[in-house]
Amino acid sequence: MIFSKEETGGYYMGEKADRVERCLACVRKITGFQPKVALVLGSGLGDLAEQIEITATIAYSEITDFPQSTVAGHKGRFVFGYIGKTPLVIMQGRVHYYEGYSMEDVVLPVRLMKEMGAEILFLTNAAGGLGDGFSCGDLMLITDHISCFVPNPLLGRNEDRFGVRFPDMSEIYNRSLQDCIRKSAKELNIPLQEGVYLQLTGPSYESPAEIRMCKALGASAVGMSTAVEAIAANHMGMQICGISFISNLAAGISDKPLCHEEVKEAADQAAPMFQQLVKHVIANL
Repeated sequence: MIFSKEETGGYYMGEKADRVERCLACVRKITGFQPKVALVLGSGLGDLAEQIEITATIAYSEITDFPQSTVAGHKGRFVFGYIGKTPLVIMQGRVHYYEGYSMEDVVLPVRLMKEMGAEILFLTNAAGGLGDGFSCGDLMLITDHISCFVPNPLLGRNEDRFGVRFPDMSEIYNRSLQDCIRKSAKELNIPLQEGVYLQLTGPSYESPAEIRMCKALGASAVGMSTAVEAIAANHMGMQICGISFISNLAAGISDKPLCHEEVKEAADQAAPMFQQLVKHVIANL
């Protein structure tokens, strides 16, 4: 049976993997660095990339057929280096579905970092908090997610080189990695909330009614990224962990109107504590 591109999510069998291989070839022309950890930095958290022992950097624009980040505060480059003795690649600026990219574009960087050699995906984001007792400035360990409000990145013909057709999702966020984050937070005396992250498409913030719905579904934080990246990484067999920075209380939880500039400002203020925790975790992996 022959499927149209529309029926296969815009790609014929093998084309998704071929695209990743083309991107990898561009990377390998610049560096042969082999990371263990892939770290995705969310809004306002990009400065952590300047604090590692850097061995190479690659702008997204240097990679053929690679999406470009258009959001303020997202630099748009890969940074390669070490935290302690742990080799890692940092995605300094992610791409989002709301920017007009296809879901294939959104998860392409995660797939590429896996092909670079990364075994662990460490996701971070700035999110709206709706958990009981949450405050602006909190850090939340992601224990699970809800992704049913955004297109699944595995739609279309399965790419067998990436993983199985129906991947198990019972432990998306690795329990051992969660324990590592809890241990680091305790050693650093950094308070750590825990909860379920829910991804919506954005770019508009949620209405109070939508936030009530999210809370009823069991979400503790809501944002516009992360879950689809975790799905793609899980499909490829990566171990995943994640932390949300609660940059604001979600609509209806707080009476204050929401704007991206304030989210970024809040993330900048909390960045030292967040960066300290992330670096401690990675150094001990």
